[in-house]
Amino acid sequence: MKKDLNRIYTKDDILAQLASMQLPRNTVVLAHSSLRLVGRLEKGAETLLDALMEYFTAEGGLLCIPTHTWANLSKEITLDMADPTTCLGALSDFAAAHPRGTRTMNPTHSMTVFGDPDRVAAFVEGEDRTPSGTAPESCYGKIYREGGYILLIGVSHARNTYLHCVEEMLGMPDRITEEPREVKIKLLSGGVLTRPVKCHHTSFTNDVSLRFPKYETAFRYHGAITDGFIGNAPTQACDAVIMKEVMELILHN
Repeated sequence: MKKDLNRIYTKDDILAQLASMQLPRNTVVLAHSSLRLVGRLEKGAETLLDALMEYFTAEGGLLCIPTHTWANLSKEITLDMADPTTCLGALSDFAAAHPRGTRTMNPTHSMTVFGDPDRVAAFVEGEDRTPSGTAPESCYGKIYREGGYILLIGVSHARNTYLHCVEEMLGMPDRITEEPREVKIKLLSGGVLTRPVKCHHTSFTNDVSLRFPKYETAFRYHGAITDGFIGNAPTQACDAVIMKEVMELILHN
């Protein structure tokens, strides 16, 4: 696809691009994005979120937008459910404030989930008790168990938070702290929950996620990735189950 930097993309344009990728519409999709690379949108973040919501929830699926607050670990409150400010940018902030979304109470790696209310409620249950930000028990592990996808819109696998969960599922050493730290979640009611959470940490690099793009070649070889475009942004739809199987194969060999 040739980029058109002057084009203003509409919701219908984004829906057509999603349809051309022939992605399933009845599973769970977690979307990481760069609005800057998507390009000019008719109503900015609202256009992209509306299109993603319509495409992935109309037939029973769930759309998840990461709304992380791990940057607040040094603050008294790590997650304030009344504050839509995230550490991920405009689409995440917009999703966190959206009236149709349900934000999880994962204190460091929350996500806002859209879809059928009953299915959403079951999906987000227990997130305030997750032992780490991307634990296999968390929504990140549920994406794997439900055969979901990670949608990377204009970003690389360095933003693929799900791979942290896979590392925990595989028991890869030196990935999270041995001891948890206490963090606080401020509820909409004003009350505060204190929870123990283990954090991402390695002894050999400041950010292990910067190594995640090295998996892409293997993901492609094993058919985990469907390519397309959202606006002007190169987009990868990544099969969560296949990615986990590939990483397991690499670990064992």
